[in-house]
Amino acid sequence: MKVIGADGVHVGTVDHVDGERIKLTKNDSPSTQDGQGGKHHYLPAGLVAEIEGDTVRLSATAQNAVDMFDEAE
Repeated sequence: MKVIGADGVHVGTVDHVDGERIKLTKNDSPSTQDGQGGKHHYLPAGLVAEIEGDTVRLSATAQNAVDMFDEAE
């Protein structure tokens, strides 16, 4: 499923849900777009505003969501 911010901007793609966090695939993380190699990022599940089809829409803008990323250890 793709993840978009409240502003409609792409944030990432869901790998799976891990407890109260959404784990994003590392192939579609902001670090791969910068040419730095991918890392798994996590978002709080509480940011989910709605799920429609194959899209998860967040209550935060894409930039705010990226600012909240936790990286996998």
